[in-house]
Amino acid sequence: MPVGWRTPRISWSGAGVTLIFWVFSVHFVCASCEKSVSALTVVESTEPSNDDDGEAHVDSEEDPEDLKVFQPTDQWQTLRPGYAVPAGSHVRLNLQTGQREVKLGEEGSLRYWSDGQRRGMVNTETPSFTAQELKKALKQFKEEGAESPKKDKEKEEAELRAQFRSMEELRKDMEKLDMLVETDFQIMSKLISKLNSSSSTPEDRVSALLDLEYLVHQVDNGQDLVSMGGLRLVIDALNSTDLRLQESAAFVLGSAVSSNPRVQVEAMEGGALQKLLTLLATERPMGVKKKLLFAVGSLLRHFPYAQSHFLKMGGVQVLGDLFRASGGGAMRVRVVTLLYDMIVEKELISQAGLVPIPDSHQERLRQYAQISLLPLLAEQGWCSLVPEMLASPEHDWREKALRALLAMMPHCRPQYRQNQALALSLSALQQQYQELALSEQGLGEEEGYFGEILSLLNTVLLKVR
Repeated sequence: MPVGWRTPRISWSGAGVTLIFWVFSVHFVCASCEKSVSALTVVESTEPSNDDDGEAHVDSEEDPEDLKVFQPTDQWQTLRPGYAVPAGSHVRLNLQTGQREVKLGEEGSLRYWSDGQRRGMVNTETPSFTAQELKKALKQFKEEGAESPKKDKEKEEAELRAQFRSMEELRKDMEKLDMLVETDFQIMSKLISKLNSSSSTPEDRVSALLDLEYLVHQVDNGQDLVSMGGLRLVIDALNSTDLRLQESAAFVLGSAVSSNPRVQVEAMEGGALQKLLTLLATERPMGVKKKLLFAVGSLLRHFPYAQSHFLKMGGVQVLGDLFRASGGGAMRVRVVTLLYDMIVEKELISQAGLVPIPDSHQERLRQYAQISLLPLLAEQGWCSLVPEMLASPEHDWREKALRALLAMMPHCRPQYRQNQALALSLSALQQQYQELALSEQGLGEEEGYFGEILSLLNTVLLKVR
């Protein structure tokens, strides 16, 4: 007989006890002293099944003796001799028939548990289960498992909706914000009023200029600056004796005229270029001169009328003095970059003029034709100034110098060939960048940054020799 089961034994006191009626029921418990918790794990079979009811099944290796265990139901049934009953079943003796009867115990002894994706069933009275109990439990787990993803998805959607507000709430908030938000035009009006107020301190004016600089990057705001009279105030601030106001005004002016033709014209008519060159030609802190050069470059780019006046006002000479006084710093790179942009800009416009263009561009071509920048650069010694940048340890500075050398080549080739220091510098750089380019290729970069600089070097050497 299997462990955990035992057949109840009933004793009689004698033959005369037939008039005494007594009934007792016995709950059989497991003979083992250990209290263990049983759990079920359902494994989906990959083999096809002929079972049409879709219920889960328990596969186990049955002991032959398990066949002598009587399977009770919820009704009283006669227990045949030689059969054991499952633990937890109700057993009684029918004194009328003299036979033992058995039925299932209360289902309250079964308790289901779950831990994440794991589920199980515990019999609180005994660690054993009948086949019917196992079949019922597995079917319940299968049904709960099908509902669990749906519940998890609904919970996730509810949590996600809780993180956001409804469209109605957002619409109300936007209506409130519309009552408080000021337009750029309104903000600029207040800043210009502060800039023009006699009661404003220099600190107030500097603060107003910095706020304006943030706004005038937009084309429309830059044009509004003109229509509101703010551009005139900015240009006038360049005459201030306060260096902070000069620097801030140049910053605003450069941002306002950048890629904004209408503001460029207004700035030229307001005398901005003359004032900027005058300030650059006089002693100023390097921080102020950087902002002044930024304003000059923004005013000249893509504006041939301003470039023509720049040459007439001695702008190239001013930049030459600034280049020599910078001591090899970043100011040299800014100066050479501005000159290079002006050279290339004219070349691109001239090449575009080789194809039919609208009549509106004819005047623009005529203005560029009047600009003779390269001869002036050669005349004022730039053919020997630009090569000095090759001694810089910065790769970016060397690249810009090489590009400027190529751009000035038509008018500077004779001087380049006579410059022995330039030839030695180019040869040394060629050897250095050959090694750097090979290192790039070893890393899988066929056309890397150093390879591009090496290509520029080879082109310059080819034209100089």
